[in-house]
Amino acid sequence: MINILGQIKKGKSEKIESFESIWLRTSGMRFTDEHEILMKEDKAEVSHYRIMYREGKDERVLERQALCDKERILKLLNECDLISWDGFQGKHPKWVSDGIMFTLKAIVNSDREIYAQGSENFPKHYREFTDEIKKILNESE
Repeated sequence: MINILGQIKKGKSEKIESFESIWLRTSGMRFTDEHEILMKEDKAEVSHYRIMYREGKDERVLERQALCDKERILKLLNECDLISWDGFQGKHPKWVSDGIMFTLKAIVNSDREIYAQGSENFPKHYREFTDEIKKILNESE
């Protein structure tokens, strides 16, 4: 079987059958963004926030938002094997002087919590995950 990432599926891992929330924060030298996916009745609400620093406080500014079919998100979560990301601690490579940091928190399958973080070091399929989220947001424009 070939998945949306164009790869042949191998082995079995725990399947994500539902999700409550997925929160991804990325930051670099000059930006901090948050992507959030929430279940809203029978649809998934995908949001992109820019974090602005004003008067010593973080201000969360909504940039874009889209609704999509929850099945599309479930398919993405399983094809990127988000379950396997739990506990990922991507240490910053010694030879890299700058880079992107990320933190991911998710609640799936009613009460299963997933936590991952890294600095210029990402779990397998991270790029495919973020590319698909951006694609969903771009399709709503």
